This record gives sequence, C-alpha cells and structure tokens, in this order.
Amino acid sequence: MARRKIVVAMMMHETNTFSPVPTPLASFRPLAGAAAIEEFRDTNTQLGGFLGVAQKAGAEIVVPVAGGAHPSGYVEKSAYEDMAEAIVGAVRGGCDAAFLALHGAMVAEHTDDGEGELLRRVRAVAPRLPIAVGLDFHAHMTSRMIDNATVITGYRTYPHVDMAETAARAGRTLLRALDGEVAPVIAWASRPMMTSTLEHTPSRQPMKDIMDMADAAETGGSVLNASVFGGFPHADIPHISCSAVVVCDRRADQGQALCDRLMDLAWSRREAFLYKGAPLASQIAHARTLGEGPVVLVDHGDNTASGGTQDVMSVIAEVIRQGLDDVVAGPICDPTSVARILDAGTAASVTLPVGGKIDMPQINLPGAPLTLTGRVTRITDGQFTVTGPMATGTRVRMGRTAVLDTGNVQVVISRAAASRSTSACSPTAGSTRGGSATC
Repeated sequence: MARRKIVVAMMMHETNTFSPVPTPLASFRPLAGAAAIEEFRDTNTQLGGFLGVAQKAGAEIVVPVAGGAHPSGYVEKSAYEDMAEAIVGAVRGGCDAAFLALHGAMVAEHTDDGEGELLRRVRAVAPRLPIAVGLDFHAHMTSRMIDNATVITGYRTYPHVDMAETAARAGRTLLRALDGEVAPVIAWASRPMMTSTLEHTPSRQPMKDIMDMADAAETGGSVLNASVFGGFPHADIPHISCSAVVVCDRRADQGQALCDRLMDLAWSRREAFLYKGAPLASQIAHARTLGEGPVVLVDHGDNTASGGTQDVMSVIAEVIRQGLDDVVAGPICDPTSVARILDAGTAASVTLPVGGKIDMPQINLPGAPLTLTGRVTRITDGQFTVTGPMATGTRVRMGRTAVLDTGNVQVVISRAAASRSTSACSPTAGSTRGGSATC
C-alpha cells in the first residue's frame, strides 16, 4: 500500500474579545516543516499527539504551520490569513488526510468563527478529504465546524493534561476511516450557557458526571468519540455555548441521543455553573486561615490563559497591605520594569512602579502600577521546559526575567507573558488581579 501523506498543522488561539492585548502573527511564533516537528514531537500537546499517530502509521508528514498564541485579544486579520493560507495551500498541494490542532475559540478581526472558517476553506479545496480536528475543552461549537470536519474530539480535563491524547483519539479514528473500518458521522448539541471556567472543570461537579458519561460511551465502544465542551465565556460572540459532539460509525441516531442527554443534564444544572465570588480583601484574609502552606491563589481574571494582561497589581497590593509574608508572586509582564532592573543588575536595590502599564477600556479599568522597593536577587533568560502534567515537554520563552525581593514578597517580573499567571507562598499567597482571587 502506498505511503499516506498527511498534513499536520496547528493554529490555536483562545480569544478574549475584552482583552486590550492584540494578537499579531509574531505572538503565534509559527514554525513549519522539520523545525515544527522537532519542537513538538513527543510533547503533551495536540500537535505532539497528531505527530505521534502519523509517525506510528508510517505516513509522510507535511507541517505547513505550527502556531499557537497565549489567550489575548482579537487575532489580527493578517495573522489569521497567513496561517490559514499555509494550511489550505498544503492541502491544495495534495494529501490523503489532514490532522488539525485547533482551539475552537478563535476570534479574528474579520471572523468570529476562526476554526469554522478555516475548515470551510480546507473543505472548499478538498471536498472529500478526511479531516481530524482536536479542540480545547473551552471551544465554541458551530455548525460550520461540524459540517466541515470528519472527526472532532475535545479535551476531557481542565487543567488540560490530555492534550496529546485528545489529538490521538481523533487521529486514530480517522486512520480507521481511511482503512475502511469505520465511516464517521458527527452528531452534536448545544445549550445557550456561559459556564464559568471556575466551575466547569470535569474533575468535579456539576461537570464531572456529564464528562464521565461521554467518556464511558467512547471507552465502551458504543460510539467512536464523545466530547463535551464547556465553552469560553470571555468572548462577545453569538455562538458561545456549552456543547457536546459525538462521532458515530455510519449512523448518528445513537450519538444524537447521547448529545441531547448530556446537554439536558448540563442545562438542568445551569445555576451550578455560575461562579459566586467574594471581595478581594476577605479572600486574602481567608487564605491566612488555611494552615501550613503552601497555599496557592490563582488569579483567574488576570491570567493570560484567560486573556488577561498579566500586569494588574491589586492582589499583590492587598497582600502587602495585610502584611502577609513568605510570598512569591508572578510572573508580572512588565518589559519596562525588566529593562530598568537589567540596567541596575543583580543584587542592586531598586524602587520602581511595577505592572499597571496597560489600560483595559473594555471593562473601564485603567492601569495602576504599584511602586515597589526591593533587591534584585535573580536575572534569567526566562526559558524553561515544562515538566508538569500539562503541556509536558514544551519550551516556555518569557524573555528576560527577574526576581525582585521586597522582604515579605518576592515578585517575578518578565518581559513577555507566561502561559499561566499564578502565585504561591507558605503560608499564604497573592496574585495579580483587580477584583478577586480564588483559593
């Protein structure tokens, strides 16, 4: 049998339309060809999972683009068009299948359905091409995505520790289809719900047994694939929803019934998917009561994984006001402060306004720097390889990064944003948002 040719590509962004941070092509750090394969091979990412399936199948692999940007504002039109054309062009050049690592919540300047539009374009040049799509748990499902994909799978976890496996699930089903073993058809359902990212993790209720039901159907073999998507509420677009997608063999009836059961259960619990916060000062005070550390406060609002600017200083200011000690906070994205620290050098004492450089007009929040005095204890290149369970093996590049020790609080300040903004300490922690923190 002739060696199959598979286009494997990544074009991922979770768009917070309220974020003031633009998303140009440079934010995606796009790679292609051998460089992309070398960067993502054997990593716990969708691209790593797709590459593993394709390599195991002995396929000829073409990677026209591998680009992923941290959540932020609208994707610039030129960035979207550059990456989309690379993928469409590779398909136009001929292939037996496409494995596409997408997010499902991309909003560009000129389209509010970034993934659906990409799939429509791919399908237009290759009407019968088998297409496997991996999506984030926070995807917004649309009919255009469903109509133009052959197989769709989504993450089952949040934090997302199954990114590679999600892609592998889609890739394996598509290879079975190429071998004539199955004939995938997709069923789906959605409900008009903006489920909070602080409440909808599949590891606990109200989402847990909804996801468990989908998992059981897939692992038990009654359907080919089954996925539930919590959606991403930080986007002002019409198709925000909670949804389910089931891939069946030849007949969609059973899959459609499963989708409806999953979504009916989610809808019946809609009140439980709302997050009810508490005042910032009381949450910081509560953290002090939690006993021996470490205690971690994760700043949901200013987290770059939710599209925040990662430079809001309200929580750190409250931590200092309440006199907490043994705290590490950050990283704070502040290129200006990093430049001043680099000029001062390691061991220097500096006083400077940290963070608060970016206004957020969409939510009427002006930037508010916090003046800190401290000693520079460390300056690094800001690069490291992830060894934890999420995105394992990937390389993070934050640019020059420094540690400023104020006595009670050590603040990590970076030139570029990290993928997640968290702060931890023993016994108490502070993070980086004006509004609330969660512990």
